[in-house]
Amino acid sequence: MLAPVVCAATDAGNAANSARTERYFQSLRNDPNQVLAFLRQMPKGGDLHNHLVGAIYAESFIAWASEKALCVDPVTFYLSAPPCGGEKGTVPARNALTDRFLYRDMVDAYSMRKWELSGLSGHDHFFDTFDKFIVASYGKTGEMLAETAARAASQHEIYQELMHAAAFPEVMALANSAGWDDDLARQRAKLLANGMAQVVAAARKEMDDAEAVRNATLRCASAQPDPGCRITQRYQYMVLRGVPKEIVFAQMVLGFEAASADPRFVGINLVQPEEWYVARRDFALHMRMLQFLHSAYPNVHIALHAGELAQGMVTPEELSFHIRSSVETGGAERIGHGMDVMYEDRAQDLLRELARRNVMIEICLTSNATILGITGNRHPLAQYIRAGVPVALATDDEGVSRSDMTQEFLRGALDQGLSYTQLKNMARTSLEHAFLSGASLWSDAGNFTPVKECAADLSTPLTPSATCQSFLRKNAKANLQWELESQLLAFESQPWQSSAPAQ
Repeated sequence: MLAPVVCAATDAGNAANSARTERYFQSLRNDPNQVLAFLRQMPKGGDLHNHLVGAIYAESFIAWASEKALCVDPVTFYLSAPPCGGEKGTVPARNALTDRFLYRDMVDAYSMRKWELSGLSGHDHFFDTFDKFIVASYGKTGEMLAETAARAASQHEIYQELMHAAAFPEVMALANSAGWDDDLARQRAKLLANGMAQVVAAARKEMDDAEAVRNATLRCASAQPDPGCRITQRYQYMVLRGVPKEIVFAQMVLGFEAASADPRFVGINLVQPEEWYVARRDFALHMRMLQFLHSAYPNVHIALHAGELAQGMVTPEELSFHIRSSVETGGAERIGHGMDVMYEDRAQDLLRELARRNVMIEICLTSNATILGITGNRHPLAQYIRAGVPVALATDDEGVSRSDMTQEFLRGALDQGLSYTQLKNMARTSLEHAFLSGASLWSDAGNFTPVKECAADLSTPLTPSATCQSFLRKNAKANLQWELESQLLAFESQPWQSSAPAQ
């Protein structure tokens, strides 16, 4: 387990509060309901692994399908465009609003609720949900931003990186018109010469429009804005890895170009299951694409899904290299999931390399449990912690999983035995490894030692000096980290001892 880390500058005046909070948390160990109540109020930092469309609850998709007059197959629950009926046998999706059986079954089909009764594995049921509800999400990017921002605020988060494939129809059309050239430099040049700038503009406009809808939905300009307005949202360009190589490469170029032109796009990520045939067949090619593009856009961040696999899903050979290749060739600064790390060749060397390179692992406990069936001591979280690899909790697809960040922290406490101090440091780690602009608040993130500009200011109460204020204004990352420290200080200042449960 991760040893408690105490920052002398931060906690010199607050060590008693921090220790008292830890003791109170430990006193709750045998009462999951009390642990839940504690964690609901705990500041949680950022969510770095969050698929925007997967973050939306099924109830929203049903409401949007009804609003759009979409149709639903009453057997498979796939949504489709009107007209309804005929040979397709579909019915209006709005029927679900008055038919409780249809509504119930649609919620189950669009989420992991009661997935055990579906006749499918958790993995297959999960990935099948997206094709069923996806058409309801079209044109609803702003509403999705609003929903996930509001929920993040309710979870005491302050930052999100959302994976989203903006302007996907436009980039797919460009890719298809460009064809394929095995010379990646020529292929990139062809895309740039034949309309990539217009596709980037379309992606930026999509997010402009979506943010306007989000802000209006949350009443951000009103006298009583929704707390979600305070959430900082940034976007990873989401590359679908299971499609033809010319489309994968075009998406990557779009992601790198968008991140170079618009600070809201903070990096790129590859999604879709690693065990799918195309994703496996082209894995080495995808890593080579990333390596090439990273050399052309060295300042663009890369986070990659890797090792979201369990024994038996693929051949043993396939388990042995995805994480290492994603870091060493693909240039990943963060790894999503990393579940098969101990199946990789020279696993202990790989763990040491991840620690040395400061590659953070995005840990998605609910997703790992329901999709891969991996929980408890079969989960590699303890191996990462022992090796000194930075880790932080994330939601992955909280809507489809019927989860939220509090549930991730709860699983961390109950399933993985994490202490309050470990959870607190994971919240800090999430912002330290966020793809935010500017310098960190920490000169040594391993020990959470503050930079000299703010070293004297992280005490009770948190009052930044003029020098520290100037530093925070210039550095978005440090500014959010300061906000988290302020929240943690207020949280730990509560009179925990007086509310401790009877032993």
